[in-house]
Amino acid sequence: MTPPPVDEERPVECPGSTPIARALHDELYTSSLDCVHCGLCLTSCPTYRATGRETSSPRGRIYLMRGLAEGRLEDASLLEEEAFLCLGCRACETACPSGVHYGEMLEQARTIVREQATDFSAARTIERFALRRIVPRPGMLRLVVSLLALAQRTGLDRLAARLLPERTAGMLALAPTVPPEVERRCMPAFTPAVGTRRGRVALFEGCVMPELFGRVNDAARLVLSRAGWEVVVPEAQGCCGALQAHAGDRGFARGLAERNVDAFAPLLEGLDAIVVTSAGCSAALRESPGLVGDGARGVATRVRDVLEFLDETGATLELSPIPERVCYDDPCHLVHAQGIAAAPRRLLQSIPGLELVAHRQPEACCGAAGIYNLTQPEMSAQVLAPKLDALIEAAPSIVATANPGCAMQLASGLAGRGVEARVVHPIELLEAASRLAAPSA
Repeated sequence: MTPPPVDEERPVECPGSTPIARALHDELYTSSLDCVHCGLCLTSCPTYRATGRETSSPRGRIYLMRGLAEGRLEDASLLEEEAFLCLGCRACETACPSGVHYGEMLEQARTIVREQATDFSAARTIERFALRRIVPRPGMLRLVVSLLALAQRTGLDRLAARLLPERTAGMLALAPTVPPEVERRCMPAFTPAVGTRRGRVALFEGCVMPELFGRVNDAARLVLSRAGWEVVVPEAQGCCGALQAHAGDRGFARGLAERNVDAFAPLLEGLDAIVVTSAGCSAALRESPGLVGDGARGVATRVRDVLEFLDETGATLELSPIPERVCYDDPCHLVHAQGIAAAPRRLLQSIPGLELVAHRQPEACCGAAGIYNLTQPEMSAQVLAPKLDALIEAAPSIVATANPGCAMQLASGLAGRGVEARVVHPIELLEAASRLAAPSA
């Protein structure tokens, strides 16, 4: 579809007559005017590269938002289709010379589309139930993960994969092996600094991380402690709301963000940073004022990705050699949403014996994008393919990435290609190297 022409001379004062047009006009119209239609975002966009369609690019999607807001388009179905086809990787923000906040606009557009929807498919109902009733509730999430662990131990997951429809079986294949119970236990509320105390940090656990990547959170706790930081883990914290916001449920995400502000705000006076191990969570926490308002700013400004924090504070750790060939792959919400690319590489290069190998697609999206690989599996696989080609060409023994969704996507993709490279978080390598170097090791 060719985007509708835009009158560059003046903003349209009156919105279209439909409810969705009025909502888009009120929420997004002013922001959409920041786009100067230069097209520099096009080649950075995974869905544009895959389809070649203007409407499947950031510029094209902004055209659709404006066209509906101005009443020049009446049917919102194309915007709905394209808004949810977008990965939300925000590579366009890195490329944009005008500073368009496309990620926020996308979430707002998705929310407006969802709020105005009158038809509720079974898939959408299940998605909303999972994101509202399971993911942010620790007890329910633990139960679901425990049932998955039982299925994996008994082989029921493999049986189900043979019996279920192809798409459902593909979704099941993305599930990681549930770690042993020892990796899913609660972390200590307080961990003292080892050696000279440098200060105190709070560790953000997240929702999925404790259940599927508890070893990553624990590695962060241990490395921070060995680097001289006291580590506290506030009990009242919870899900960051990123998945819900990405799914067009910003109202529910706002409630989750408010809970975290309430959990961390009372600790700020004695806190040097709120440290996060998941790129998606740190991006969401940093941008929480957009949901909650200025009351979240104090918490948001303290948020640091664990790799960013260790690098900027000049962490000095005794490290033993790890003789591995490692490719680092940038999570989109670390490199594009937060501008963090060099810090993880510097930390990995500090490990003796580790060979850090570049590959051709480090900043390209892997296609995970929260739950995108479940809701848009065909496009997700198409986006992932060149990433896998680049990694296989580089032939690493380990692939390191700093986001759980990326880790699951890459691990599943590499296994599907018959590649035995492990996928880990960089903090796990730092923890292993510092543990081996410890006097008691």
